[in-house]
Amino acid sequence: MATANNPRKILVTSALPYANGSIHLGHLVEYIQTDIWVRFHKMQGHDVHYVCADDTHGTPIMLRAEKEGITPETLIANVHKEHSADFSEFLVQFDNYYSTNAPENKELSQSIYKKLKAAGKISTKTIEQFYDPVKNMFLPDRFIKGECPKCHAKDQYGDSCEVCGATYNPTELINAYSAVSGAAPVRKETEHYFFKLSECEQFLKDWTRSGTLQGEAANKMGEWFENGLNDWDISRDAPYFGFEIPDAPGKYFYVWLDAPIGYMASFKKLCADKGLNFDEYWAKDSQTELYHFIGKDILYFHALFWPATLEFSEHRKPTQIFAHGFLTVNGEKMSKSRGTFITARSYLDHIKNPEYLRYYYAAKLNSTMEDIDLNLEDFVARVNSDLVGKYINIASRTAGFINKRFDGQLNPSANNAVVAEIKASATAIAEGYAEREYGKALREIMRLADVANGFVAEKAPWVMAKQEGQDAALQETCSDALEMFRLLTLYLKPVLPKLAGEIELFLNIAPLSWGAVASSLSPQHRINAYEHLITRVEGKQIEAMTEANKENLQATPTPVPHSQQRHAEHQQAANAEATEAEYISIDDFTKVDLRIAKIVNAEHVEGAEKLLKLSLDIGEDKPRQVFAGIKSAYDPASLVGRLTVMVANLAPRKMKFGMSEGMVLAASDERGGPYILSPDSGAQAGMRVK
Repeated sequence: MATANNPRKILVTSALPYANGSIHLGHLVEYIQTDIWVRFHKMQGHDVHYVCADDTHGTPIMLRAEKEGITPETLIANVHKEHSADFSEFLVQFDNYYSTNAPENKELSQSIYKKLKAAGKISTKTIEQFYDPVKNMFLPDRFIKGECPKCHAKDQYGDSCEVCGATYNPTELINAYSAVSGAAPVRKETEHYFFKLSECEQFLKDWTRSGTLQGEAANKMGEWFENGLNDWDISRDAPYFGFEIPDAPGKYFYVWLDAPIGYMASFKKLCADKGLNFDEYWAKDSQTELYHFIGKDILYFHALFWPATLEFSEHRKPTQIFAHGFLTVNGEKMSKSRGTFITARSYLDHIKNPEYLRYYYAAKLNSTMEDIDLNLEDFVARVNSDLVGKYINIASRTAGFINKRFDGQLNPSANNAVVAEIKASATAIAEGYAEREYGKALREIMRLADVANGFVAEKAPWVMAKQEGQDAALQETCSDALEMFRLLTLYLKPVLPKLAGEIELFLNIAPLSWGAVASSLSPQHRINAYEHLITRVEGKQIEAMTEANKENLQATPTPVPHSQQRHAEHQQAANAEATEAEYISIDDFTKVDLRIAKIVNAEHVEGAEKLLKLSLDIGEDKPRQVFAGIKSAYDPASLVGRLTVMVANLAPRKMKFGMSEGMVLAASDERGGPYILSPDSGAQAGMRVK
């Protein structure tokens, strides 16, 4: 068992934010969750290092830099400065915040690749891809658009149709064009490099069931194993912003190869700066601990590809991977139109205090992968009630008497029952932090704050202060209350580190470690003058923030560079079609027959990567058969018996797997999905949706 004299050695990472945009409140869920866990373990006396980096490689970075007329290196340097400032102001305390475009990462990526190749885990294969003849580059699927080969909707992406839900290869698009230049792409063969993930299946089955994942994450692994693991394409062709593959001119590591290696690179830089031993933490026989905090959307990369990469390059695997859910705001996905797609900087501009968000997130977080909701009205109420009305209230009602009547000198009682009760909760609160059950820990802390406030209310020091001969009782009561306040501050310090630091100055005490639970404020100890610590959040601050984040929905013309003028007509036509598609008439809408459908059966479709075959009861003589592209999100068994919504009058479409007799409604965006729509209780199969 680790002790203060023999601390645990722990390395912690958060997922690398992509250097193609600002940090927003959704991102901050993970970094705040990780930072609280790290701070708690540091308070326990353990040797903890927390590293992260900007994820800087890939086609989007290259194209954005070109659009802005700067080099990719300049772009990522600018973004790194912005990200670092945001994290710092939200009190996310990395021991090193680095970049994947670093010499350490290049060295490690190439070294690991060579070890994988020597282990027989790298293969090559000639594939056919779309190629932009104007930009002279191969196009990722999302940079190809065209007409859906199934429903003929215009301006659809190269992997799936957002109108009918069909999935297809980009080579199946009709009148395909490059989203980069507008030119018609051509098919071209190229040799790509693959990591043989399919050969790692037994190792991964054992590893993912060894306690390294949450139960729900391990179950998700089971679904992927059932479908079979495919070899992973780890190369991209020039031009590409990234690291070139050794002995393969013009071939670059795909961003997901070198991004997780960025964890190692960031730590290697910290080792160089602090004199740490890199191999002690990353060697195959390492006895240290390694924890990754990630979002559930990147579980596949971290729980399959990453441990396999480490295993067959002779490195240690993670001790555990902690996946969390997404953030919703007011019960819905973050939305630019509603002003709830809020950047970290905008929050700071309007709400000012980052610890309010840290506290609110902590109050909602647990150890599962379920989503958490930032209800802005509840945010105001909870911050004002818990932090101002309960916690700070203890000091604000008692410290003034110590300062004014006793020259700042304390004289606490030797055995206060409330102090003893608060100390007795230390173990339970510590377990809550350690197990990432922050909400449970904070509920206990606020229960104790209520007990402390009850003590102050019962003793009523403001009444004592007006009575003769009560000075000793007044001093003891207020001193005991401040001891309670000290203990609550200690418990809240991982969540509210800046406020805790200010309170340590006010109480005139050393920085609080977890071991300070056993100590107490002693008689004759002097505190400093009490000053106002925090202010209430006002509803008008929330209104101003959401208003400032509402996207201007009016389209503005975008100048076309001279080099692309020959494609301008094509782009203008596509834009016009998209504009016309934004609105439909009520007559158009009434043509759509939406029905409540009961899923009576669901099964995998052999040979289909994204489809499930559903049997849907909508009150007809026999169930409808529908093929839905929701395989990535659902275990078929979990769908049976559920109600959903389907388009019942969509013309049947013959697919190579059979006839699809309708379409289920689902939602998705870049953060996750697809998620099928479900009606409220009381709905029955066959009901019309109006």
